[in-house]
Amino acid sequence: MSWLEHVDYWHWLVLAVALVVLEIVSPGVFFLWLGLAALGVGAILWWMPDLVWQTQLVIFAVLSVLSIGLVRLVLRHRPIATDEPTLNRRGEQYLGRVLTLGEPIENGVGRVRVDDTLWRVKGPDAPAGSRVRVVGVDGTVFRVELV
Repeated sequence: MSWLEHVDYWHWLVLAVALVVLEIVSPGVFFLWLGLAALGVGAILWWMPDLVWQTQLVIFAVLSVLSIGLVRLVLRHRPIATDEPTLNRRGEQYLGRVLTLGEPIENGVGRVRVDDTLWRVKGPDAPAGSRVRVVGVDGTVFRVELV
């Protein structure tokens, strides 16, 4: 642990670059914010070189949480526009679609075949072969109504 006592601002800059490179080669947008936090610690350490390593780690943790929280807050109020908003939410792609029951809905639960997949459905009891419209999705279960 003695090497921690000799951490300089450029160590944080190297960590920032490494985290940004890791962000580039891995999916998702997470390491970028940690890289920005490391860059911030490097800048603070350049300005105040006498900070002990424990304080540097606390600053890094605080900046990491703040940057991730701020980005999540901004994205909640201004979501990224896309031409395929349901790409990773497969069930929502079927909202409004009219399907034929493969198995009857009994006690509020049944099954419907969509293309080559069987989906569980919840809705009013109905015999097999009935036409239903998908009105909602709860995880992997369609909420349906009779057409």
